This record gives sequence, C-alpha cells and structure tokens, in this order.
Amino acid sequence: MTDHHVGTTGGRVRLTRRGKAVLGVFALVLTAGASMVSWPASGDQRGAQALSQAATIAGLSGTLRSQIPADSRQVVVVTGTGQDSSDSTATLYSRPSTSSPWVRGASWPAHNALKGWTADHHFNDLRSPVGVFTLSDAGGRLTAPAGTRFPYDHNREFVASGRGSRGESLAHAFDYVIAIDYNRVQGVSPLDPQRPDGADKGGGVWIHVDHGGPTQACVSLPADAMRTLLTTLDPARHPVIAMGPS
Repeated sequence: MTDHHVGTTGGRVRLTRRGKAVLGVFALVLTAGASMVSWPASGDQRGAQALSQAATIAGLSGTLRSQIPADSRQVVVVTGTGQDSSDSTATLYSRPSTSSPWVRGASWPAHNALKGWTADHHFNDLRSPVGVFTLSDAGGRLTAPAGTRFPYDHNREFVASGRGSRGESLAHAFDYVIAIDYNRVQGVSPLDPQRPDGADKGGGVWIHVDHGGPTQACVSLPADAMRTLLTTLDPARHPVIAMGPS
C-alpha cells in the first residue's frame, strides 16, 4: 500500500516492486552543539540550545521545532495554509554548524494531500502526516541531476498514470523523488514496499514533482525545485523535512 498521490479521476497509479534497491545506509553521527562554558551541556541544556536554534525557522509550531535533531544542518520546511488545505509552501533552511543560527534559503509553492494534514496518518486518509522526518534516499524516472548526493535509484518503475483530482496529468510526477522517512526502511529505494509500522499506517510518502493539484499524502514541488533539493541536500548534514499546517 502506498500513499504516493491523490486518487485519480478514471486513472490509476501504478508502482511495481521490481525496482532495484539502492543500498546506502548512513551511520548517524551525533554532534554536540557548541557550549559557552568549558564543561559539557546537560541533556536539558542541549534541548534548550536546539530549541533556541530552531526558533529562527518561521511557520513551525513549538512541537515541530523541538523535534528537529540537534545534528541537522538542513531542513525543508513545508507549511500548509490550513489544517484542511492542500496548498502549502516549501522553504529550505540551512546552517553552517550545529551551533549556528538557521539561514533561510529558496522557497517554492507546494502541494500536500487533498484533505490537508493529520498527526495520525493512515493509509488512504488523503492527509499528509505532520512531523519531522529524516531524508535519506532518492530516485526517479529521470537520471539524477549532476551533484546529487543521496543514493539514487534511476528506475523506470517510477510510474504515475491517469489524472489527478483537478484533471491534471500525472505523467511526470515521479521524474524525481526524495523519500520521506515515514514508515519506511532507510537505505533502500523509495520503491521498497516495507512498512515497519504496518500497512495501515500508510507509506510511500515522498517529495516529488508537482502535477498541479493535491497529492494523496506526499509533498510536491516544481521540477526545478526538486533538482535544487537533490543537488543541495547532503546526507552528511543530516537533512530533515518538517511538515504540517502553518
């Protein structure tokens, strides 16, 4: 069961399971934030530092801000226009070190799921999951843009057919894909069907190319934005996506 995009009007989405998995598990290296004193910060102090650093990111609730890992130096922030809206904005934030403030980068119009957002996502509820999720694997029907650092599965099994809820073509939606690590196994192709938390919790939640309408659970961006993300996001900087209603 996948949540790749919105149910179609007479069309369908086809994904097969023959895609070659691309292995690329990255070890998580925790980097302590810089301290103003000579002894290590306590757990509470480290949490406060991370929250203070994340507070410069606009449009996020305090809960989402606190979930951004202390070692992350790249965040794709997706903020919806409302709880039940499918319109959103994606903004890339970065910082040179874990003790530096966040710097706002490029921003793009985006879409999320047809019915908006939920903190308790289930398969086919037509809502995007709210939360902070790591980004670790990519793929697509087209070859990876030069400079892509994610493990990338170039595979013609990334297929979308039919039309979306607004009558738009879905033909190029999976030209580029970045897997959102929601109910999936890291280090494998976005096509991998494993669902660690069970099929009912959905899966196959991706960042992919926008087709001009709502998704089923994914986040969709213009093709040029997808190329920018693929050539900018770096696994060594522990990128995450923070997503939900503004």
